[in-house]
Amino acid sequence: MSDDLTTEPNGTIVQVDFVRHRNVLRVQGDLGPLFTDYYLHLADHHLRYTPEQDKIFKPALAAFALHCASRPHGEHLAWTVNFQRPLLNLFLTGDNEDGTVAGRLFTENVREAEHNIFYSDIVARRGAAPRRSVVDFDGTDAFGVVEKYYAASEQRIARYFDLGGDTYAMLVSHPDCDEPWLRAVDLAGLRTLEERETLAPIERRGCQWHCGCNHTRILGTIAAAAREDMAGVFGGDESVHIACPRCAAQYVITREALEAFFAREKRAGA
Repeated sequence: MSDDLTTEPNGTIVQVDFVRHRNVLRVQGDLGPLFTDYYLHLADHHLRYTPEQDKIFKPALAAFALHCASRPHGEHLAWTVNFQRPLLNLFLTGDNEDGTVAGRLFTENVREAEHNIFYSDIVARRGAAPRRSVVDFDGTDAFGVVEKYYAASEQRIARYFDLGGDTYAMLVSHPDCDEPWLRAVDLAGLRTLEERETLAPIERRGCQWHCGCNHTRILGTIAAAAREDMAGVFGGDESVHIACPRCAAQYVITREALEAFFAREKRAGA
């Protein structure tokens, strides 16, 4: 992590500090701007989640944003969380090179299983092979899910806290951590942490909602299927609605646009 505190990052600001003598990392921020961008994204693409679904997604987004801020700058991360009750998949993706996160819910064609399953994928840098962890869990509490992931896969203690408003915090253990102290910290103790402990500032991370999808990229995602069976993709229609697999943004793809895409590919390969 950088120790340069002079350049203010863009987007939601997440403060990263080290709790001296406890060997614990504190990651904390007002995630209101991130949530605003997320809800604007839903409105722009006419996406609607039920209150129950939103109650699952919003804290998961908070947990993921803080998790990303605690990780190295070059990493690319993704969580896929399969819930059985309610039956849905939650997906989150983060790019620590650009300081962006995005995600969505899948509510159709979700695989039924005996257990809820949490998948974590980490790519150390662009082009590298991913490292995957898989953890079973119970319930729908996003903070509890991630804390279990840390214990089972990272072999570390993580604690998440909702400080009210849109402010959230995470405490995560480092080598030689004072584990009894970390396990005993409560909400009141976290709020007065700066008065009781010595904190060493590490950095201020920026976090923005951004997927990077666009019309051309979505064309590319359906190109292979369309080459094999154009009629199967479009049926008897001249256009089809496609949702981005990463953020659920809605795109209208026409036959004409896809044929032009194929023509550009052919010219580029000539």
